[in-house]
Amino acid sequence: MASASTAVLKTEARLLTREPGVLFWLVAFPTLLTLIIGLIPGYRDSDPDLGGRRVIDLYIPVASLLALIVAGLQAMPPILIGYRERGILRRMSTTPVRPTTLLTSQIVLLGGGALASAALVIAVGRIAFGVALPGQLLGYLLALALATVGALAMGGLVCAISPTQRAGQAIGSALFFPSMFTAGVWLPVQTMPDLLRDIVSYSPMGAASEALDAAMRGGWPHWADLGVMALWALLLTAGAARWFRWE
Repeated sequence: MASASTAVLKTEARLLTREPGVLFWLVAFPTLLTLIIGLIPGYRDSDPDLGGRRVIDLYIPVASLLALIVAGLQAMPPILIGYRERGILRRMSTTPVRPTTLLTSQIVLLGGGALASAALVIAVGRIAFGVALPGQLLGYLLALALATVGALAMGGLVCAISPTQRAGQAIGSALFFPSMFTAGVWLPVQTMPDLLRDIVSYSPMGAASEALDAAMRGGWPHWADLGVMALWALLLTAGAARWFRWE
């Protein structure tokens, strides 16, 4: 079983490398966004309204969350729903390699790709624009791990409730743009009006943005933000497990 799982993982990795579009949006685009933001005049200057911080400083966690959103809502649903539509999952259920092995492989590959993208964003921000490394590394890693689980569980729920690949793409897109907004892609959460910021902080990506930003500044993420992230991860995972169909 271990060798079979390894074979499935290698096969899925090989297939993923043949999807340049997925790799671009998962790995390259968050880094490209970081470069674009950093090159905008004034975004590298300290802003008194941000406590002396720069806009580019706020966008490092945002770009990292963007990679997770892409992995969960744009990459995972077409792959798994497509396998289900073509009967691949049904045929696998009759072999020693269970469909859960395929699901685990996708989680490892897409989650690993998103985390690698987040590390690349931090490296580019540091080298190109002098962005400080996370001041509270353990807190940052914890928040990033919870955000990863939440994003992939959201993708799993989309796979579970979508009867067809086209429906999965539509539902994923419908969740993709609100998730980008709550993560702070268009407007960093920290610069939102107080009421809007409070509302957004109850969303999985909004809480993740707040937690990652706190860790970047050297403080431990607020337990309320971590709790919101953990609760969303639990609910989304439970929903995906409850309604997911192998055929």
